[in-house]
Amino acid sequence: MLDLTEFTNTRFYQSILEKTKLQMVPKLLDKGLSIQEVAEILELDVGIVRKTVEKG
Repeated sequence: MLDLTEFTNTRFYQSILEKTKLQMVPKLLDKGLSIQEVAEILELDVGIVRKTVEKG
């Protein structure tokens, strides 16, 4: 049986988690947070957050 720890370590889970975090980027920026603050809160690389903003 797959326990929660094993599941959260799967590539599928990590991919969904990152996509969910990236969806939060514009909302946090609209609240007045900087790119650096958003990256820290969401535990993402600043470069990934910047690319998300540029795609926006």
